[in-house]
Amino acid sequence: MKSIEKRGAQGDVLFRKVKAVPRDAVVVKPENGAIIVTHSETGHHHAVLDLTCVMYQDPKSALVGYLQLGDGCAEFGGADVVHQRPWDTHETLRLLGQPGDVFEIRRQREHTPEGWRRVAD
Repeated sequence: MKSIEKRGAQGDVLFRKVKAVPRDAVVVKPENGAIIVTHSETGHHHAVLDLTCVMYQDPKSALVGYLQLGDGCAEFGGADVVHQRPWDTHETLRLLGQPGDVFEIRRQREHTPEGWRRVAD
């Protein structure tokens, strides 16, 4: 398992520790017992299973979200982001921190002849 304190990546998802969740961010509800950090086009999402964490979406950008670590993180020193795919999966990534710490989540993008688009995972 890979661990990060300040910044790191899992596939097409970038994580960066920030001071706080923006005031206008909107809470994202868990789906099927997991916090979906980023949806995959193939249904193999990047997810956090610790439901004491809270996910927020930036209302100005579909490519930016925030994960606030919850009380469950105290035991392990962070939250684990798993890639929900049984083959060719990305290694689990532990976001190191304590309850209340916040990580910004960004989907990578790439330039194509048609313009910018999200990187497909």
